[in-house]
Amino acid sequence: MFGRVGLGRRRPSSRPRVLATTLELLVAALQRNSCTTTVAASSSYSSALEEEAGGGQQKGRWLTLPPFAPPVDASSVGKAIARGRRPAGDGEPTTALKWVRRCCSHLPMSLVQKLFRLRQVRRDLTKNGSNMDSHSAQQQLRRVSAKDVMMPGDVILLPVTVQNVATKKYDYSESEKEISFIHSLELYKDSAIIAVNKPPGMPVQGGVGIKYSMDALAAKSFKYDFPESPRLDIKTTRRTLQRKYLALVIGTPKHSKGLISAPLAKIVLEDGKSERITIVMGTKSTSSHHALTEYRVIRSSAHGFTWLELCPLTGRKHQLRVHCAEALGTPIVGDYKYGWYAHRKWEPMPWPESMSEDEKLPKKRPFGLDLDGGSIAEKQPYLHLHCKQMILPNISAALCQLQSSAVDHDFSKLEKINLVAPLPLHMQESWDILSCLP
Repeated sequence: MFGRVGLGRRRPSSRPRVLATTLELLVAALQRNSCTTTVAASSSYSSALEEEAGGGQQKGRWLTLPPFAPPVDASSVGKAIARGRRPAGDGEPTTALKWVRRCCSHLPMSLVQKLFRLRQVRRDLTKNGSNMDSHSAQQQLRRVSAKDVMMPGDVILLPVTVQNVATKKYDYSESEKEISFIHSLELYKDSAIIAVNKPPGMPVQGGVGIKYSMDALAAKSFKYDFPESPRLDIKTTRRTLQRKYLALVIGTPKHSKGLISAPLAKIVLEDGKSERITIVMGTKSTSSHHALTEYRVIRSSAHGFTWLELCPLTGRKHQLRVHCAEALGTPIVGDYKYGWYAHRKWEPMPWPESMSEDEKLPKKRPFGLDLDGGSIAEKQPYLHLHCKQMILPNISAALCQLQSSAVDHDFSKLEKINLVAPLPLHMQESWDILSCLP
């Protein structure tokens, strides 16, 4: 998976990096990361905010954030190139909310939003943040809304009470086996991106009650000699030039290859709470989104399964799962949301005699990951959908051009990076089972 966050205070000598994981393929830009996970905020902190909103605030009690300096955003550069546009060298406008989140990543999102809602965030109009105890300096502070766009040199101030937020810091002391496991996930690395094959079952981002997450482990294990730690960017799935998925489906499509063109829309089920995506045809629903998927049969089995290669040309939510289940009539194995009807009479496949029985035995995995089981030999198989390949623009080369003294930049011949991720264990096991059975 790949994902993005911004930079804290940018160092001129450091180049933004991107962290990527390739099972569900997000792309990520980097930001300074303290490897802390916020557990909760103390009730006294929440009360302090309420008191300050009511006029109980002490003048001059401010926490000053670094002056805003818009960095060259690696993920924005990659997005522009993937869309055939000319990178401008600057990323999307940064709002005050985003800047506070970048500088204070340890603060829960709910508390940051509360700061803005109670009008407790200020901009220093003097742009130097000094002499905040004087009355004249207090007159130079202006309230900031969450959507206000940051300008170079802007200085944001927060109530000093934000320092009272209770956080729990997990000090990872990995064993040699765990360290080796983390490093084995790395598929590619340069000065701009790191590609990581995220294992199934590991959360992408940390949160309350989550001890191990991809962003926290990567921030510590993949920092290398860079001054900044990498972090995930959830918004970059569509910034790739090409993605190829491998899926095991129940049944066989009528045609060995083709293009699925079917608009998708979100509907609410009868219970009023559950939602699902479905194909909408012959309607003028304003909520529908056009979706395109290329597919190709890789291998068919006499036991009623088919391996498909899927290439999404658009990036709609659950696009591949819905297109397989509703457009092709072949739901993906382990997809109980869109292929529940095909799993009602599910019967596990027999274990081939030619395969070792030891392969079925559960093994202890690092970080408590449950990577065993889930194949078609199980009563409840895992989802058999895997992004096996992703082609990215060479963001590192593009950044070098943008940071050079040249006025005209030629991105037409920019090299492409081909990322290939091996199959997860449950899908590899299913592949082996179907290959062994007659």
